[in-house]
Amino acid sequence: MKFDMHCHTKEGSVDAKLPIEEYIKILISKGFDGMMISDHTSYNGYRYYKKMGLDEKYPDFVVLKGIEYDTLDAGHILVLLPNHISLKILEIRWMPVKLLIDIVHHHGGILGPAHPYGIRYQSIINTMKQHKQMQYLKQFDFVEKFNACESEEANHKAQYLAKTYNLPGFGGSDAHKASCAGLAYTEFPARAYIKSNNDLIKFIKKDGKDVEAGGTIYGKTFKSKAPFVFDVLIQSYWVYNKGGGLINRFRHNRHLRKMYLKEILQKKEDES
Repeated sequence: MKFDMHCHTKEGSVDAKLPIEEYIKILISKGFDGMMISDHTSYNGYRYYKKMGLDEKYPDFVVLKGIEYDTLDAGHILVLLPNHISLKILEIRWMPVKLLIDIVHHHGGILGPAHPYGIRYQSIINTMKQHKQMQYLKQFDFVEKFNACESEEANHKAQYLAKTYNLPGFGGSDAHKASCAGLAYTEFPARAYIKSNNDLIKFIKKDGKDVEAGGTIYGKTFKSKAPFVFDVLIQSYWVYNKGGGLINRFRHNRHLRKMYLKEILQKKEDES
């Protein structure tokens, strides 16, 4: 089964121009069996997909509900939770990666770094201090080892990273527009039979090493066309990111308290 495991939609990412239905049509025309919606700290693209009944309109095409979470200290992390679990806290950006890992694993999900050798503040290798990287890389469930919007060098390093930590490697186009959609792929063996988030999580946890990923470098991103301007924007983003992280700390704590209180009450109800 062939999937694009890093997809941004117009309905869910403010910087994306590709509507989800058009994305599906492009991938089907290229022989893909499915995709993972991974909008920026948002599930709105997937919500739109369900609301418009696109799951019924394209019953043979699998759409996984994922998210590209913007952490405070480790760049962007791809997250996939079990089928019917939706956590509002994942739509509040700038959570520390340690907390993100704990929450996702607590709920039976999987996660891994997107474009690990990408630009500063968006990738774990170029954002987190080296002595901390190993500590967290050991706790991930996969690595994005091929990203169509990254350089050949960055992808080679990502592939080596996946091999070093013996982690499954995903491939994703990271497309924000039609010309990039489907340029990267992840191939799962037939025995995996991925039809839902639960199927993928189960496969990755059991024997996910048997995954192939690759594709074609896009080469038309804004960072490749105007590197100086892009660098200035990234430095500005750092200030924005740090300030926002402090502001959102209270919101994270509030949501965590509500989330775990709800779980405790549910357990007591089940026991009685």
